[in-house]
Amino acid sequence: MSTSERQAAATPGAQGPSLGDLAHGRARGDLGGRPYWWDGAPPMSSGFPRPPGKADVVVVGSGFTGLSAALVLARAGCQVIVLDAGVPGFGASTRNGGQVGSGNQKFRVRTLIAMMGERKAVELLREGVEMLDGVEALIANEKIDCGFTRCGRFRGAMRPEHYESMARDMGDLTRWAGVETAMVPRPDQTSEIGSDLFHGGAVLPQDAGLHPGRYHAGLMQRVIEAGAVVCGNAAVRDIVSEHGRRSVRLDDQTIDARDVLVATNGYTTNVGAFFAKRIVPIVSAQIATEPMPQELFDAILPKKRMFGNSNRVFFYFRPAPGENRLIWGGRSNHLASKSSAAAYAHLARDLLRTFPALENVAVSHAWSGQIGYTFDEFPHLGRTDEGVHYAMGYCGTGVSRSTHFGRKIALQMLGRPEGASAFSDIAFPSHRFQKLAKPAVPLVESWYRLRDAGNF
Repeated sequence: MSTSERQAAATPGAQGPSLGDLAHGRARGDLGGRPYWWDGAPPMSSGFPRPPGKADVVVVGSGFTGLSAALVLARAGCQVIVLDAGVPGFGASTRNGGQVGSGNQKFRVRTLIAMMGERKAVELLREGVEMLDGVEALIANEKIDCGFTRCGRFRGAMRPEHYESMARDMGDLTRWAGVETAMVPRPDQTSEIGSDLFHGGAVLPQDAGLHPGRYHAGLMQRVIEAGAVVCGNAAVRDIVSEHGRRSVRLDDQTIDARDVLVATNGYTTNVGAFFAKRIVPIVSAQIATEPMPQELFDAILPKKRMFGNSNRVFFYFRPAPGENRLIWGGRSNHLASKSSAAAYAHLARDLLRTFPALENVAVSHAWSGQIGYTFDEFPHLGRTDEGVHYAMGYCGTGVSRSTHFGRKIALQMLGRPEGASAFSDIAFPSHRFQKLAKPAVPLVESWYRLRDAGNF
């Protein structure tokens, strides 16, 4: 790729290589790394206020978790400072796929019951439904223009046996949590998706989609209007608890606070050993296509739903809000630089396996971001022994979970009974080999890919 081509690829909306060239290694150079979502909601890059020296609450992290918490706290009369190491929203909150589910995607219902017991499992499942409803209510109440729509989700079965397992789990989800579901056998799946890759699948009609960049921008505006101070380029270097208060240390100042909330998820660093031992950052990547003809777009996505699949190393995709673009995501290529074409070639290959007719459609955007994984694959909220509050560990299902957990942890900090959560008493595990977890991620994913391909 020439210098001019690299510059074009980095320009919002510019045309990059075709999916075919990207998939087959013929694309070269840098794809820019700019999220598609930033075209519609450019992050604020300068003009941030200097953090005050004292606050009731310091929130570390300006993503959906931190902003949801800050909104509750500020409206309750607290002096709130929200700090971000970079541009507010630079992390996963403006880099995710904008798919909004019930938060019940990580464990099959029967697995969850075996792990937690029936009563606890049902509480967790029902709170998962509350997460999805809560996002919708917040957006409606705050009048945030972010394209939220209950478009539903289709999850494709990669193998016939996956379909049967999925059918059992969907039945359990309806039985235990009241979630509306439907199974679509392979002969009928063209009503959902223009692809022969899947062996049928499941539909969750109440799942939703939104524009995460506009959602973040709208939420941040409400937080500022509520009186909170949002500060970018204010990296936290340490948090020290003493005499019942916290000292939040930045490069050039220290903020005194009654309480601190750590809401950093996949970007957790410099906030204490407790968190360093419990969160594993994993890189997720996405590409967006150029707009395509209406007839082609309608053929591949007839109902314009959110989509996923049943593999261990899964991919997910969706239509762009209001445009005939396809947004496709999955795990990153850990062996390539984050903006190089090689980092996204596997996404294009998976996309063309699903939709071969898109071979000549161009890629307009390619970007990545970090998600926060936990060792038990549960999200966690609570308070450390040093008195620092936290909410994090969404394991790739962050839009609904982060919004919900931000609100819940804020209510807990205020001592309100509405802050009760079924997730509060789940121990937040660390691991003796935590330092090896991040470098082990590529090996684990490679093993899972082999299992997906070989059915073992």
